[in-house]
This record gives sequence, structure tokens and C-alpha cells, in this order.
Amino acid sequence: MSGPKALLNAVHGRTIFARRVRVLSDALAAMIPSGPASVLDIGAGNGALARALMDRRPELALSGVDVLLRPQPLIPVTSYDGHTLPFADAAFDYALLVDVLHHAEDPTALLGEAARIARKGVLVKDHVVRRELDRQTLQVMDWVGNRGHGVALPYNYLTAAQWRVAEASAGLHRLRSSAVPGLYPPPLSWFFGRGLHFLALLGR
Repeated sequence: MSGPKALLNAVHGRTIFARRVRVLSDALAAMIPSGPASVLDIGAGNGALARALMDRRPELALSGVDVLLRPQPLIPVTSYDGHTLPFADAAFDYALLVDVLHHAEDPTALLGEAARIARKGVLVKDHVVRRELDRQTLQVMDWVGNRGHGVALPYNYLTAAQWRVAEASAGLHRLRSSAVPGLYPPPLSWFFGRGLHFLALLGR
């Protein structure tokens, strides 16, 4: 890859991506209950986050699926159509959806698919919008982080009420939930942080 996309990816990788992987892998390692478990990373990308999580929690076995397969992923990643996960019911202990649902054509349907293949729970890292400025901010963040990789950008961000409906539709409820501070260094955190990010463990 060369040209503007390569430049965008390089800048994002140096300023955002490595820090994001470190912060999120620490947060996920703390939220996933103790003990060995199989985990499916839905929208795994190059597998960097899953690999960092296994470094912190060696008893976890992670594999991934994605609609866009990256060259030389750091974990095994299977291609899927973005709608139906190619696995049997309860095939994994946990499913991860890290900044994935807002890229889906139907976030509620994809959350339901994650619940179908996960025996113990679904971990979601995503955004909550409260006002139009939040939506505009998230659109900028998504474009910078994903445009260079050809990721679909429908910008399907949910309000708190819409999250409750989506979780209930999937037969899930929040067991644990927290903010995700520290994803961005100052001064970026002053604008791109401000309560837009959450991490939740959902169970039946």
C-alpha cells in the first residue's frame, strides 16, 4: 500500500494504535473472569489486541474472525460475511466485540450472533452518544482509524437507551461495565475521551 492511505495508517499507528492496544488489553484482562477460556475476537483485524491480551492472560486461547483478512495476522483469523458467524452455538466461552458493532449494518443482529456462539459472556468495547457533537467526534475518530484499511463506516453509534434495547434483544444484560480512560494522550484525550468509550461484560 502506498499514497495517502499508507500515510494515514502510519500516522495513526504511531500516535494511537499501540497505546490503544496496551490500554484495551489491560482493561480486558481485568474484566474477563479468571480461569482458562476460549475467546472469539469478532473483527480481529491483524490480531494485535488479541495477542496482547494472551500475553497478559496466557490461559486464554483466542482466535478471530473478520470480513477483511489482513496479511500475516498475529492470531488465527477466519473470514466471515459480517452477518452469520461460521461457528456452532456455544462454540466459545466468550466473544469480543471491540469497536466493531458500530461498523455493522445491524449492530443488534451482530450482538445476537455473538451471544449465540458464546457460552459464558460477551465483552463489548464501544461508544455511547448523548448529543450530536459526540456523533461528529466519533465519525472523525472512525475515519482516521479505519479509512486506510478499507473498513466499512456506517457510523452506527447507539445511545444509552438503544444499547439497553440491543442487549435485551440478544438475551443479555450487563454484569460489569466501566469507562475506558487513557486511550488517548493529552491533548487528544480532552476531545476524543470525555466519556465516549465504555467496556462491558454481558451475560445471560
